[in-house]
Amino acid sequence: MSKSVIVKNVTKKYKLYKKTSEKLLDIILPKSYGEDFYALRDISFEAEEGDIIGFVGVNGSGKSTLSNVIAGVIPQTEGTIDIKGQASLIAVSAGLNNQLTGRENIELKCLMLGFSKKEIKELESDIIEFAELDKFIDQPVKSYSSGMKSRLGFSISVHTDPDVLIIDEALSVGDKAFADKCLDKMNEFKSRGKTMFFISHSIGQMKQFCEKAVWLEFGQIRMIGSINEVIPEYEKFLNEYKLMSAQEKKDFRDKALQRQSEPMLSL
Repeated sequence: MSKSVIVKNVTKKYKLYKKTSEKLLDIILPKSYGEDFYALRDISFEAEEGDIIGFVGVNGSGKSTLSNVIAGVIPQTEGTIDIKGQASLIAVSAGLNNQLTGRENIELKCLMLGFSKKEIKELESDIIEFAELDKFIDQPVKSYSSGMKSRLGFSISVHTDPDVLIIDEALSVGDKAFADKCLDKMNEFKSRGKTMFFISHSIGQMKQFCEKAVWLEFGQIRMIGSINEVIPEYEKFLNEYKLMSAQEKKDFRDKALQRQSEPMLSL
């Protein structure tokens, strides 16, 4: 099988400033102001066509940052990402304009992806039907619930048929019936050899859908491998982590951030 996604030595660094003046001084003066914060540090892995890879890790570990970098929503500070084809990110509200209606968002996003007006018109009814928005489709998205936004975003993304699909907590809102429908659609993509990345706090969904997993720990890879190898270790860690006090969790996080990055790992 050929490689569909190659992530090599990807780092995402932000600057943290105590006050606005520090940000201005950091721009105009040679001396560095502000504190460096690494949301991701030296992340490397490869995905094959047809791989279904889960990202796991406690809050703040970099799962959403990594998904946004792979999707091209935000740029990495260092490293390279090679993607075979088009990638699409599905997250609550991702890529939606709150001032526009649901129908206008469908048209806007499809136009940005290069679809013609004729093609959009042909897709529109299927997108609306899958999203189950009916009479709400011509209402401003700012009036939608998080579940409605997620349904619309998911429906647009799967109907534009991307080569790489990144699902970030999009199934954590809304009802189980819609989540099951989404999983059916994702299984259809899986059967067609699409590459998918799946971010969810639901270990059950991970076990049900993913074949491989990347365990992130505060911006770095802690473990990578098959879902049957990674998830039991992650669950064991979670049980220990939940028993930690707030101070112990802070100490654990500080120690993790101080560790040097690991060499490249391969799935």
